[in-house]
Amino acid sequence: MSPHLPTRCLFLLLLLFLVSTGLSHADQFVLFDVTFPFTKADADNAKPSQSHYYVKGDKLNAERPKDWTAPVDYRNGTVHVRLEVIEKPAGSQPTTWSVCYIPNKGQNHGYGCIGTGVYKDTGVVEKDIEMTSFWQNNDIIWSEGIKEMHLVLKDDHNLHAHKRPEAELFFPTKVRMTLIQVSKGAKYDPKLVPNLPK
Repeated sequence: MSPHLPTRCLFLLLLLFLVSTGLSHADQFVLFDVTFPFTKADADNAKPSQSHYYVKGDKLNAERPKDWTAPVDYRNGTVHVRLEVIEKPAGSQPTTWSVCYIPNKGQNHGYGCIGTGVYKDTGVVEKDIEMTSFWQNNDIIWSEGIKEMHLVLKDDHNLHAHKRPEAELFFPTKVRMTLIQVSKGAKYDPKLVPNLPK
């Protein structure tokens, strides 16, 4: 038997392990997964800003990274937005949510926002968004992490829903919103998200 065989076997086993672990999962985490009703009174009385639903404290994943740039690069990855519209008034009013990242440390305007896209009825809306493409994404210092998220109910012309005279077309509503952060080079895997319907 060749004296190099054990060394070669160990090398092949190590290589197999590295390849299998690299392919076995995507680098992703759920930033938040919230289900909530939202009434006109909720929108009017939201503080400090109306039409806002605030995701902070224990509503935000406590295990989220403190640094989104290293050792895993989420800053240059994607975010998968899943919006399940559970209840919505009749009338098919075009509606959307702005979803804003509020950092521990910002610059310029100090925050940045993605959008769910416009929807008209109940159902599920999903989309992938590049983390380097959304509004004011450079106003966040990603190495310092995210402290909270602001969800803002709007019409399809970017007007806050509470300002619309026909409030009955927007309220009351009930949604489940889930944000999954996916690292650079990885692909969103719904099987890794807890409690998603199949």
